[in-house]
Amino acid sequence: MITTYGPVTALTVSGLGEPGGGEHTSAITALYTVAAAMNVAFGPLEGRWWVEDERPALQVPREQWRWHLHLPLPAVPADGQMERAREAARPSGAAVDRVQVVTFTEGECVEALHEGPYSDEHLTLAAMQDYMDAHDLVANGLHHEVYLSDLGESDPATMRTVLRQPVRSAATAP
Repeated sequence: MITTYGPVTALTVSGLGEPGGGEHTSAITALYTVAAAMNVAFGPLEGRWWVEDERPALQVPREQWRWHLHLPLPAVPADGQMERAREAARPSGAAVDRVQVVTFTEGECVEALHEGPYSDEHLTLAAMQDYMDAHDLVANGLHHEVYLSDLGESDPATMRTVLRQPVRSAATAP
């Protein structure tokens, strides 16, 4: 389906490396540690992914994938709230200094719910690409995932992930 997303404010950590690898896991821990110290509601974990390579992303080794991990916030934090949360969370040993507050806008997107293991996401992504082709749309931003299931889910068949791709009309592409 086509959806539109305006500004989103989130706690964010950026990095490089395979999903579930040490860098990725460390970033997730830092996000949740700072969010807990802020004592605010936050949305599900999200990731925006890209590669700096000429090959299609799924052909690039996973350790070369780049990402921004996000925990959406209900509002921009009050002055000093982020710094106080980092200081409160510092004794945890988490990499709290990597956590930033960012606001981003994706605009018009093609979005689909993927049900099943991450290893099968390529099937949903192919269906999204077919939809984009049929509607004369091209990618206009980073691939985005919203993790509706716990990342440690023991049964991959029950996992649910929203896959989102910002788009624009192919006619307006440079």
